[in-house]
Amino acid sequence: MQHPLPRLFSGRKNPFFRTIDTGLLIPVPRVYMDANATTPLLPEVMEAIRPYWMEHFGNASSIHMHGQAAHRAVDHARETLARMFNCREAEVVFNSGGTEGDNTAIFGLLHPGDHLITTSIEHSAVLQAANRVAERGVEVTFIDPQLSGLIDPEDIRRAIKLNTRLISVMLANNETGVLQPVEEIGKIAADGGAFFHIDAVQGAGKVPFDVKRFGCHLLSISAHKMHGPKGVGAMYVRRGTPVESLLVGGSHERRRRAGTENVPGIVGLGKAAELAMESLADGTIERLAGLRDLLEAGILALPGTRVNGGWDGDQRVTRTANTTNIAFDQVEGEALVIALDLKGVAVSGGSACHSGSTEPSHVLMAMGLDKNAARASLRFSLMKTATEADVDFALQVVPQAVERLRALSPVAAGTLG
Repeated sequence: MQHPLPRLFSGRKNPFFRTIDTGLLIPVPRVYMDANATTPLLPEVMEAIRPYWMEHFGNASSIHMHGQAAHRAVDHARETLARMFNCREAEVVFNSGGTEGDNTAIFGLLHPGDHLITTSIEHSAVLQAANRVAERGVEVTFIDPQLSGLIDPEDIRRAIKLNTRLISVMLANNETGVLQPVEEIGKIAADGGAFFHIDAVQGAGKVPFDVKRFGCHLLSISAHKMHGPKGVGAMYVRRGTPVESLLVGGSHERRRRAGTENVPGIVGLGKAAELAMESLADGTIERLAGLRDLLEAGILALPGTRVNGGWDGDQRVTRTANTTNIAFDQVEGEALVIALDLKGVAVSGGSACHSGSTEPSHVLMAMGLDKNAARASLRFSLMKTATEADVDFALQVVPQAVERLRALSPVAAGTLG
């Protein structure tokens, strides 16, 4: 009798199943450790969203009953985000996610002749926007990090000029998890009379937010990094900040972001934010940090491995609880990502593919790693729902995959210390 699974999942191209000697396909255990790329919806988020696809489908700008039901849902989500940010409800602007938020801060504040200070380890949503405004006559300064992955606030202070209008620094790095000293940078921005934007996409749900303590004028988050839906996010925009909207049209979001509100997405973001705040208070983040440390220690037991970032001399640098970035000597990172995926562990390489050629991570290169070390690095980022069993499974699979690839390497594995 033919096994029923092949009709739905065919052959070796599907990573969820493995062909065995009998010719049947069976499920391969899967452990997802790429949460910094995206996360699945939590069940509570899915249930919160569900009615707004069907029963409560109204346009939140309409004044009839259907529209007002949608409007109330958006208002409730706005209240939740205001609590998360510690700001006024009127200072929360819903949008399509982190890229739009980052772009809004840069394109919406800067004009030819202005000066932007940012860092060389930002997400491409900031870096590419910075390059674009540079082409339009904005002066841009990129600050490099220390080997630890930390930005020195004094480097930013020294870069400030009379025409410095905006400083944009991420809260948590997406590749290393290193948390930047945004409070110090916020004070420096205030002293220099500059606006301050924080890309907080990777910090959302992992560290407490307080825009007053951060001293920022703008802050961007994205729902899908904290178990919410893709394609929706929010910005904190301090009252009086003269940021121009990227989109023009209707008077949505107090004329700060035109376009019909994505009500299901906004509801999902609100619920995800509510759950994220609970996890910051109930010990979930501490549990996650313990699992990350367990995973990290197990991998570092392998020869020729080391953590990228996270240490400043002999001092531990604060990172998000779920993230570690590890270099594997004598291993090509992309090959290791594929090998681990085939064995049931999903992680991310420290490089991105552009025009068919693999480029080393700009973050790791800016931290001082050479191209080989950057290409040999992997990011492990745990979901909030990760378990010790997930870590145990990964620690069975990773050494096997690394040893296998090193055995195939043209460079003798015996050179490893």
